[in-house]
Amino acid sequence: MKKFLLTIAMVAFGFAANAQDESGQTAKGKFVIEANTGSATTGNTSFSFSSSDGQSSFSLGLDGGYFVADNFAVKGGLGYADINDASLFVYKVGAEYYLDGQFPVGIDFTGTSFDGGSSNWVGLQAGYAYFLGENVSVKPALRYNIGLDEGQEGLFQGLIGFALYF
Repeated sequence: MKKFLLTIAMVAFGFAANAQDESGQTAKGKFVIEANTGSATTGNTSFSFSSSDGQSSFSLGLDGGYFVADNFAVKGGLGYADINDASLFVYKVGAEYYLDGQFPVGIDFTGTSFDGGSSNWVGLQAGYAYFLGENVSVKPALRYNIGLDEGQEGLFQGLIGFALYF
């Protein structure tokens, strides 16, 4: 699994390094691949690790998208989490708009499937895309997850994303 993820990362970085940016990172027809680090408080597609009292939990995942118009991307994501010895499959479908080409705001539907059930959220996210080069950005963001299931409360998250544009 590690070799597979490393191969995907190397291919993505290779595409990003060779891409020619003629009309901006968020122009119509471009792709974005994003990895986030953050807390595992809800179903999400971020990378996280925590350990407490001998119990370890982790999550990993990736988001990807396609710019259907300048500054407007349709996105999806997949993830896996092992939290307190429970395996979760996470999926996300949504959209993201870049205000002024550098302030991404997004909305998505996020679902988590696990043995014996599922949980669902609507996620609202806003952040800043700090472009390190023509094809790479760091994206700190705040996210609010609105629980759609009975008894779920809304939760805030802080994320730091790393995105490739090509």
